Amino acid sequence: MEVCYQLPVLPLDRPVPKHVLSRRGAISFSSSSSLFGAPDPRQLSQRRGAISYDSSDQTALYIRMLGACVVFNQLFARDVRVRSQVGFEPERRSSHPYLCIDFRTLHTRLYSGSASATSVPERRVHRLLSFQRYLHSSRLLRGIPQQIPLHILDEDYTGQARCMLEKVGSWNFDIFLFDKLTNGNSLITLTFHLLNQYGLVELFQLDMVKLWRFLVMVQEDYHSDNPYHNAVHAADVTQAMYCYLREPMLAKSLTSCDILLGLLAAATHDLGHPGVNQPFLIKTDHYLATLYRNTSVLENHHWKSAVGLLRETGLFSHLPTEDSLKMERQLGSLILATDISRQNEYLSKFRTHLEQEDLCLSNANHRHFILQMALKCADICNPCRPWELSKQWSEKVTEEFFQQGDIEKKHKLEVSPLCDKETNTVGNIQIGFMTYVVEPLFAEWARFSDTRLSQTMLGHLGLNKASWSGLQQEQTSGSEEAKPSVAGGGGGGGGAGPAAARARPDDATRGTSSKEIPQGSRKS
Repeated sequence: MEVCYQLPVLPLDRPVPKHVLSRRGAISFSSSSSLFGAPDPRQLSQRRGAISYDSSDQTALYIRMLGACVVFNQLFARDVRVRSQVGFEPERRSSHPYLCIDFRTLHTRLYSGSASATSVPERRVHRLLSFQRYLHSSRLLRGIPQQIPLHILDEDYTGQARCMLEKVGSWNFDIFLFDKLTNGNSLITLTFHLLNQYGLVELFQLDMVKLWRFLVMVQEDYHSDNPYHNAVHAADVTQAMYCYLREPMLAKSLTSCDILLGLLAAATHDLGHPGVNQPFLIKTDHYLATLYRNTSVLENHHWKSAVGLLRETGLFSHLPTEDSLKMERQLGSLILATDISRQNEYLSKFRTHLEQEDLCLSNANHRHFILQMALKCADICNPCRPWELSKQWSEKVTEEFFQQGDIEKKHKLEVSPLCDKETNTVGNIQIGFMTYVVEPLFAEWARFSDTRLSQTMLGHLGLNKASWSGLQQEQTSGSEEAKPSVAGGGGGGGGAGPAAARARPDDATRGTSSKEIPQGSRKS
């Protein structure tokens, strides 16, 4: 029997220390073996994460992971099949849940001319391997010998990710660093951690395998090619949503069902985003625009995609049909609220409630409305992050806009506002977005929840806006100095240039629908 290198191998001629066998994830061989003075094998087999070798079946390794028993049968060089004793449905999508990973894929690549019937795209496998195995496989494929012990690097990165999760409620949480430490699996790791931290897995009796499979499929359905609307953005919104759920006004009023819906809505709010805005889909006669009749096209797509994954994985299949359908409807209501074209509608309603002081969080409808507002704030909170994080998000969303503008130019379409890189800059786009979209929303949120977090967000917002204004002035003065001084008309043109540049953010914002405003606005 040949075991692939990812699986741990122990020599059979020496005893294994008891402290190794007693910890979660330990390895034991043969319940009747006299080689090991191990604890009761029946206790080991019931422990989550335990791995045992059954002497009665010389071709199988039994791995207990997340409460499910999976049998890896016929572990030979080019023949690995996975079957589950819990009766999985066959995977019909392009994404691959962790239970269906072909661990031999990397080995088969080493043999020229080999063809594997179970081959999967290399990128799909890598995103589910640990950081250590990713580096190991990369070096093997490139033929570069390893220079450092990989297990040390792997443990180091995993430990740092765990340390970051201990401070997941901090507003300074660096989602970019966390994504690197988790090898591109920030959305899966973060969402699973938060659901488990709230005790929602046990409370709603969610199947651990189905939940993990659902999160893997959600992350895979985000387009990693999008500079902004990708899984990292979804993880960032989920982390922000968690910060809002911890606010005193919400923490003492929200039910467990509200928290579950809030976290799932944050994780799936941009699911399957194509990287272009709604006007682009409409003017190109995209099938999504036709399907949803040009109304909240992207938001409906995100909602229906999330519902499709819930049903495909059967995450809520154990609940009564009426309850699961209600949760799907409420999930859709939260996601649809992130439509930036309806910003004024929700903001006016929120302002009216605050002025009349009639918000009662013991009312289910009022709690749901506050969840909608919290998700809207989380979706466009990037300008309220510290400058080092906010600047990165600003550059990414602008890059995505300019990519759309390049596509429109290539196909001789009218370039959407704010998508022309020749007439717009990151700074003027961000200043307009902060002034007309972010500031009004977060000012009202601070009225509702006047806490340290709210004041921190408003403080960062003011500083970031001043930073972009300063950069704009530096760029304007630099361009003026670069121009040769020309008497008469040349001087007049130079004076008009800065004025036009200063006016452009306001004009661009007023002249376009709010749907096309960037920086955290989902459909920009």
